[in-house]
Amino acid sequence: MAEADPGIFGTLARIPEVAIDGPAALDAQLRAAKGPFVVRELVADWPLVQAGKSSAREARDYIARRRRDRPFTVSVGEAGSDGRMFYDAAMAMNFRTMRAKLPEIFAKIDELGDEELPIYLASIDLHEYFDGLHEANHVDLGDRVTLDSIWMGTRTRIAAHNDIPDNLACVAVGRRRFTLFPHEQFRNLYLGPIDNTPAGRAVSMVDFHAPDLGAHPRFSEALAHAQVAELAAGDALYIPAMWWHHVEGLDPFNVLVNYWWRETPRWLGQPQDALNHAILAIRDLPDDAKARWRDLFDYYVFGNGDDVTAHIPEEGRSILAPLNPETAGRIRAFLLRQLSQ
Repeated sequence: MAEADPGIFGTLARIPEVAIDGPAALDAQLRAAKGPFVVRELVADWPLVQAGKSSAREARDYIARRRRDRPFTVSVGEAGSDGRMFYDAAMAMNFRTMRAKLPEIFAKIDELGDEELPIYLASIDLHEYFDGLHEANHVDLGDRVTLDSIWMGTRTRIAAHNDIPDNLACVAVGRRRFTLFPHEQFRNLYLGPIDNTPAGRAVSMVDFHAPDLGAHPRFSEALAHAQVAELAAGDALYIPAMWWHHVEGLDPFNVLVNYWWRETPRWLGQPQDALNHAILAIRDLPDDAKARWRDLFDYYVFGNGDDVTAHIPEEGRSILAPLNPETAGRIRAFLLRQLSQ
């Protein structure tokens, strides 16, 4: 797969780089961050990084020795797709998803050599699928409760999407190019369906290697706000929650380790669920009805001012008071009962 013409990426603003000296400095930088940043060589001392610098095969052997004996989920794309894990012309996926043991997957990658075939293992839980890999290769993120995952594959392109949690992405093997957009740029990225998606999140329909500005004219505005970085093995990137990111594996074998975390309590609901339910319950109402519901959402959810509860005795405010695990659980149980009817 030929790498993207730098004419597209070469004109974009660069993601800021910061120097980090130890976990306390990283913690402070993350807490103060208003946007993405790159830390060069943050994980350069990882044994996995060192193995990969020796050779891609040594990196695969290092990972395989620590695997658990269980099937892994792997996606296999189409030859000639330029590594793009995306839709086909009928809006079905242009890749097959299957289960196989990790040595079998790595043997296929070895067999390919220089042949271009997208193979992608996405978001594999480090604790469930490996013994000792996380312990030997991890970032100290203090008291954050993180979801720790590894992503492995050949040269691939993952369409621009966003994630609800904050994300620290660490390149362990190979090189990756990240192109980021602020959260408000979603209108200019021409998003696809929110239910039929390559990996659970809506993606940009724009081909970043060959953008069609006739079909997607607002993409020019998105590019005006884009930031890009190419990360080598050992480098890390902080992606704030809800920022859109297009990700490319640039080498024949690439490995990323990432950490997701939310600053909000885990017992809160998922906003995406609320969006899906609003589409079901509100979107297709008459305009006047939608306007009334918009007012109610502004009042109870987005505004949520003192006037909502000031006239209600404090002990009687129920779910209008700040949520806690008990009241959140009560809402969840109520919704489950309603949706099951």
